[in-house]
Amino acid sequence: MGHWKEIVLRGAVIPIQQLAMFREQVAVLRGTFSNEDRMRHELVRFGGMLHENGFVAATDGNLSVRLDDGRVMITPTGFSKGMMDAKDMVVVDLAGKKLKGSHNASSEAEMHLAIYQERRDVNAVVHAHPCTATAFACSGIALEEPICAEVVMTLGKIPLAPYATTGTPELTTNIRPFIRDHQAILLANHGVVTYAEDLLSAYLKMEAVEHFAKVTLAARQVGAPQVLNDMQLEALELARQRYVNRRPAKGAQTAVPLGFSLSQLARRN
Repeated sequence: MGHWKEIVLRGAVIPIQQLAMFREQVAVLRGTFSNEDRMRHELVRFGGMLHENGFVAATDGNLSVRLDDGRVMITPTGFSKGMMDAKDMVVVDLAGKKLKGSHNASSEAEMHLAIYQERRDVNAVVHAHPCTATAFACSGIALEEPICAEVVMTLGKIPLAPYATTGTPELTTNIRPFIRDHQAILLANHGVVTYAEDLLSAYLKMEAVEHFAKVTLAARQVGAPQVLNDMQLEALELARQRYVNRRPAKGAQTAVPLGFSLSQLARRN
């Protein structure tokens, strides 16, 4: 009897959790969540996706979003990205001073702030350690060869910033020269940082970097990668401009379809 009761209780917990998450999603769609509340849940969601895809381990990585001209919300230090809660997020100003939160901000907050300072068009930053891309970073190899058309169109070259101790001002100094002209940067002997106009786009760029690293590694193992020539690159640039010009204007940050959101939440449970 005790065993049967345990099974019944376990069966009841999952629907209750899913119902709570569903209510949160509906609240977002109805606009009853403030932008700040919505961003808290988005950081939890995409942190969970980093963890699920093996882009981070233990307490690795950090994510942030720009709330307005003077405030940034960032994940807390010392937390697994797959085990965060919305209330755990920390709000800081552009100088790094904590404005809100019961935890400390990520030790690499200064790197995020440098990107926001250099790029007014950026509203989200993702830092992770995806295995293959990080292996290139640890080998001192940038991902700059134009061998994959899709990557040329979406990311361009992915440079390698010199090594610096994590969480130090030197790390920020070393990435600054690359911030304005790139959307993703390899950090020598460390990992990857990506950034974009919203959190979904920044996360997808992280996926794209890791995928490109896998393609580059496989191409080198198979034989000599065939680099695209100047004429082919020019044609890709024209195609990219056509795509950008006809792409619909973005609305609110990370406007993820409900079906996508719920499927991700279901997998986390």
